Amino acid sequence: MTLEAITSDAFGDLRHGFFTRKGGASSGVYAGLNCGSGSDDMAEAVQINRTRVAEAMGVAPEAMVGVHQVHSPDVVVAEGPLDDRPKADAVVTATPGLALTILTADCGPVLFADRTAGVVGAAHAGWKGALDGVLEATIKAMVSLGATREGITAVLGPTISQANYEVGPEFLDRFLDVDEENHRFFVNGRGDKYQFDLPVYCLTRLRAAGIGNAEWVRHCTYGDPELFYSYRRSVHRGEPDYGRLVSAIRL
Repeated sequence: MTLEAITSDAFGDLRHGFFTRKGGASSGVYAGLNCGSGSDDMAEAVQINRTRVAEAMGVAPEAMVGVHQVHSPDVVVAEGPLDDRPKADAVVTATPGLALTILTADCGPVLFADRTAGVVGAAHAGWKGALDGVLEATIKAMVSLGATREGITAVLGPTISQANYEVGPEFLDRFLDVDEENHRFFVNGRGDKYQFDLPVYCLTRLRAAGIGNAEWVRHCTYGDPELFYSYRRSVHRGEPDYGRLVSAIRL
């Protein structure tokens, strides 16, 4: 089965993709294109999956550059393949031939590009990283490599939608402690619960940062088990683990 990736016209001819779980070698709860080495999936299957993504991106497997994601606002500047995976949640480069990658399973994968300047980036935007500024930090790192804010396009890939993201009052309080206006990203749910709009929150932060364009591909990871892995869905189903989706972009 061939791989299936969601793309955006906003990136023009830049090779990129928010890869679905279609076309992978994994089985069981990981069935499909699980690219998460941190999962309990067979290492051989994950390596096969990553190699297939590298081929789709037109790079060697060692040119797939990712980081050890820890829900932080930290960004790595890659000038070549990384010998290890530093702890961070975004990576940027101005080096052609590197495929920047992010793994997600409900959190927001955000790909960035300034095609004129020749700078790309990829960020893992869960609620904590987004709240702490990972998106703005990624933009700042791209500017340090020659990008301009108005020249940057950012596209948010498949992520959990508000309808499926139930949170408690303490979660809401964390956002209100930062900015009272953050109440607009929440609606009342069942009992004392709320529904949080992660996609709109990310888009709002991106647009407030002054970039040229920010959009969402409008796919919910939780709501489409045929195409996407979802951490929250796996918990609700009582599954022992879950796969990770990969998103990638290259110059």
